[in-house]
Amino acid sequence: MKKLLSIFALVGACLAALPAMAAEGGYPLEPAPLDTSDVSSLQRGAKLFVNYCLNCHGASMMRYNRLKDLGLTDDQIRQNLLFTGDKVGDTMTVAMPPKDAKAFFGAAPPDLSVIARARGNDWLYTYLRTFYRDDTRATGWNNLVFPAVGMPHVLWELQGVRVPKFAEVEEHGHKVQKLAGWEQVTAGKMSTQEYDQAAADLVNYLNWMAEPAQSRRKRLGVWVLLFLGVFAIFAWRLNAAYWKDVK
Repeated sequence: MKKLLSIFALVGACLAALPAMAAEGGYPLEPAPLDTSDVSSLQRGAKLFVNYCLNCHGASMMRYNRLKDLGLTDDQIRQNLLFTGDKVGDTMTVAMPPKDAKAFFGAAPPDLSVIARARGNDWLYTYLRTFYRDDTRATGWNNLVFPAVGMPHVLWELQGVRVPKFAEVEEHGHKVQKLAGWEQVTAGKMSTQEYDQAAADLVNYLNWMAEPAQSRRKRLGVWVLLFLGVFAIFAWRLNAAYWKDVK
C-alpha cells in the first residue's frame, strides 16, 4: 500500500509540474479565458474559424450541421458559414490540395479537429496573440510561442502589425533578453482588448469543437454521480438489513 501511495504521489507531482515545465521550455503561456457555456462566444469563434482558419486548415471530424448545437439554424449556417458548393451536412474540409499546401508552406497545415486537445487552450490563446512582423521569414511573420513558424498571421488585419520590444536583464549572473512590451507599427481593425477577446472566442470554439458533447457529458455526469450516491445509501441500508441478525 505504501508503495502504491508513493507512485500516486510521484504521478501527482509530475502532473503539477507540467505547467512550470512548459513555461521554462519557452515563452510563458497565458491562461485562456474560456467558457463553453457562452453560446455567443462560441458563435463568434465559429465565424472566425470559418472565415480565417478554414481556408488552409480542415476539421475533418466536424460537420457544419453540428453548429446547430450552438443555437444556429440550417439557414444561418448556409448563409453565413458555408462556402459555395458545400452542404450543411458536409464535413469541414479545405479545398486546398495537400500537395499545394506543402509547396506553399513547407508542410501541409494540420487538421484542427482536436488541436485544442493536442496543444492546449493556453498554448493556442498565447500563440494567436504573439505573432510579429519578421522580414527574415518567407511568410513575413514569426511567433514567440512557435519560433520559425511556417504559418502566416492570418488575423493580422484584425490585430495590426506589431513587433516585440526586448530588454537585456541579468539572471543568475547571465544577461538574457526579456520581452519588455510590443510596438504597434500599424493599427488593426480591432483594439488590443477586442482582439484578445476575438482570440479567446476562437480558442473557445476550438475547445468546443474538440468535443462538442462535453457540456452534455458534464451535465449527465452530475446526474450519474447523484444516482450512485442515492444508490449507495440504499445498498448500505440493504446490507445492514441482511446482516442485522448475524451475531
